[in-house]
Amino acid sequence: MTSVDQTTIRRRHTGLTALDRAATAGGYTLYAPQTGNGQVLLVDIEGERAHSWQMPVRPGRDAVILANGNLGYNGSHAASAALYPAWDLWHGGDFYEATPDGEIVWRHEDLFHHHDAQWLENGNLLYTVAAPLPADKAARVTGGDPRKDGADGIIQSDIIREVNRAGETVWEWRIWDHLDPADFPIHPNFDRRHWPMVNGLSVTRDGLVLMSLRTTSGVIAVKRDTGVVVWHVGPDVVAQQHTPIETESGAILVFDNGNLRTGSTSPFSRALEFDPSGKVVWSYTDTLPMAFFSPYMGGCQRLWNGNTLICESAFGRLFEVTPEGKVVWEFVIPEFGEYPAPLNSFITGMHNSCFRAHRYAKTALPWL
Repeated sequence: MTSVDQTTIRRRHTGLTALDRAATAGGYTLYAPQTGNGQVLLVDIEGERAHSWQMPVRPGRDAVILANGNLGYNGSHAASAALYPAWDLWHGGDFYEATPDGEIVWRHEDLFHHHDAQWLENGNLLYTVAAPLPADKAARVTGGDPRKDGADGIIQSDIIREVNRAGETVWEWRIWDHLDPADFPIHPNFDRRHWPMVNGLSVTRDGLVLMSLRTTSGVIAVKRDTGVVVWHVGPDVVAQQHTPIETESGAILVFDNGNLRTGSTSPFSRALEFDPSGKVVWSYTDTLPMAFFSPYMGGCQRLWNGNTLICESAFGRLFEVTPEGKVVWEFVIPEFGEYPAPLNSFITGMHNSCFRAHRYAKTALPWL
């Protein structure tokens, strides 16, 4: 008798599942499996492994190829601050730079880091950290489920921090100095332990810092020199989104997760591009919308030929679409594993997820 694999995703086809050679941008795709114990993989357009790294710790979130060809890695710190039960799912705090041969050439630690980080062109690192919301501000937090408040009554909030190669803080921005919690209510399905949870950030060509607000649904743009929020696009446009990135046109591309989407009874995800006024200029959804959905994590990248690489994180599905919405490449991560204890007590089963994936042209990988 043949036993049946009880991992639903793995019973389906994994690895390369679709390829239109004439329409794809080509190149190499990098990803770090969330349950891969520190393995980072680079696959070619055929889905074949082209390179790999074994990092010292499992990913906190992301891995990228830096301008010098090295790997920038956002690892999960073994001694990170235990701020609330789900904290271990999305904290990082153990950053490494590694050569293609795996030699560690730089490390930075921050026990309060969570979610995203950006390796800047000047060599600095920009990332999010959690910090307690001052009591007067915490009293103004609305929405969410008050039955799921932390036992200590503390609501965590967000600071954006930039450090140099010496680990020195060279810029810092506290969100509660610029946003009123009463104007940014938490969605009903979230507890009130973290407001507004910045889960993604990037820097535009003009130096604006883009931030994705997870628990309130929204993207803001911040002027670095003054700290002023120059625009905000809210839950009338996006729903639980990730990965705000400026495109060449000056619009913003996000992975719009779709949890609690306004006007929709069935959740679905989309790749979404909008201008700073909130006007949608491009989007991709599956022809059967709910067939493409990641309730957490997710990423989009505009490629050099105009196509878009999409990471449907929760199900390990990486795919590329044309501007017309035609799928021309698809790869399902074949590496599965359980989250380590104690996380596997409340996020069960076998996972092939990754926070984000990145596509690189051969010229970005001179060592390959």
